[in-house]
Amino acid sequence: MDKFDAAILDAIQSNNRLTAEALSKLVHLSPDSCRKRLAKLRTEGYVDADIAILNPAKLGRGLILIVEVALTSERPADLDRFRETMKTAPEVMQCYYITGASDFLLILSASDMADYEAFTRRYFFAEENIMRFRTSVVMDRVKTGFSIPLPFAGEPGK
Repeated sequence: MDKFDAAILDAIQSNNRLTAEALSKLVHLSPDSCRKRLAKLRTEGYVDADIAILNPAKLGRGLILIVEVALTSERPADLDRFRETMKTAPEVMQCYYITGASDFLLILSASDMADYEAFTRRYFFAEENIMRFRTSVVMDRVKTGFSIPLPFAGEPGK
């Protein structure tokens, strides 16, 4: 990866719909070069997903919850089963397997507390491998996104 690749990745982090022509103006390469580089970066796995970040409140899902989940058993099959369950749960926006006092950290949306309670009954209380879960309710979405700082060749700190 060189400074042009880093510049392309940095640009698409804030706007994944940029055309090769628009990228060309930002990174000072030809549109064709930008197109080829972006295709290579995608093939090599630098771009994890093409997603849109929606506004949960506008969609009636404005209650955002951060939930720590501890499992009773951490056998690989049990971990994999929980992972797969969370992947298919539409309420779960993000799921992380973590170290520390809990095994998983979830970020999920609900329409209200009754909706969240129904979620806990379906996914936590019905699952005998859940030892405990702890919920924090988000009061304000201060910053959301998935941008990663990218160092550029020739700049301080590189």
